[in-house]
Amino acid sequence: MNKLLLNSLISSTFFALTATSSLATVQAAELSFAHIETVGTSTIEAKADMAIISVAVSIEAANAKSAKDEADEAVSQFRQRLLEAGINKKHIQTANLQLNPQYRYVQNEPRVLTGYSANRQITVTVMDLNMLNELLDSALVEGVNQVNNIELKSSKEADMMAQARQAAIKDAKQKAESLAKGFGEQVAGVWQVRYFPTQAHQPEMYRASMKMNADVAQTYQQGQVIVSDRVEAIFRLK
Repeated sequence: MNKLLLNSLISSTFFALTATSSLATVQAAELSFAHIETVGTSTIEAKADMAIISVAVSIEAANAKSAKDEADEAVSQFRQRLLEAGINKKHIQTANLQLNPQYRYVQNEPRVLTGYSANRQITVTVMDLNMLNELLDSALVEGVNQVNNIELKSSKEADMMAQARQAAIKDAKQKAESLAKGFGEQVAGVWQVRYFPTQAHQPEMYRASMKMNADVAQTYQQGQVIVSDRVEAIFRLK
């Protein structure tokens, strides 16, 4: 290796190690005062009042055009049903067509084309849970034959997140004050906060990649949407 390059690498490595060591030293020095570290947590629950359903149409036919036409027709009719039921068109999303050849395989023989499969997905945001069973029933009527996911949600999720955050902060402060009191000390104030936002936990009512039948609509059960949050804090002591 070139001597000049080697010296450059050694110097760079030494500088990096020195910088890291210096940073660790500064951090250690900054924490060389009496302090308490706590973790605040919280959980907020609310009744689900909406849902996002993901269903699909899967059609098999002798030729590509027939498979495509049948899938498109089923999606079009279901979409029209949704609009007639009062679902806003912005809450209806239809995926592009997936068209695949289907083959029959026999050992030691050339594969044989048997037809084509056409697949299209529909995602619907249902703002009124009372409509859910009816919409699932209409999906069956219009040829929708797969249910991929039904997820319960709350329209108040943003408010829940804010409440959970404040509750986690309060929990961290109360723990710090309680610990300080137990040791005969007092909290002077917060020195550092570490926060990593969490997400809401929406229960899934139904999740499967299987043929849909009339019993699917009966799987509906109202549930709770759970939002959890966490905050880490370092408090100075007086």
